[in-house]
Amino acid sequence: MRFSRYFLAGSVVLGGFLLLGQTPRVARGAPKIINVTADKDNRFKIPGQAKPVITVKAGEVLRLHITAHKAGEWDKDGTVHSFTIKELKDQGWDLRLKEGVQDFTLVAPADPGEYLIECTVKCGDGHDDMRMNLVVTQ
Repeated sequence: MRFSRYFLAGSVVLGGFLLLGQTPRVARGAPKIINVTADKDNRFKIPGQAKPVITVKAGEVLRLHITAHKAGEWDKDGTVHSFTIKELKDQGWDLRLKEGVQDFTLVAPADPGEYLIECTVKCGDGHDDMRMNLVVTQ
């Protein structure tokens, strides 16, 4: 009885992916950990990089370890920065950052290319320049 219930549930999930024209992905191994700072000078920073860029493989599972520092301005809900890729918002790439350390698990886009990461929370002087790139390779 238990086997048939799980078999049916798995068939429905697999069938849903086939109907949507998508291939189910299985995460292999631990996610790639990326440390990012959203700093009080309204800049994204990655240790060891003068100009921060995140480079990942298409479909790779990522663990973003983000430290956010309050700058000159913030939203009334306490959000001090965001980490947003506008065209990928519906895939979870719209992270609202409170002061302190937060971890997020995301999947890299399936399509290779460069994606603009930006802060969409008015955080103070220099806010308009708070950007970096996500580079997705094959």
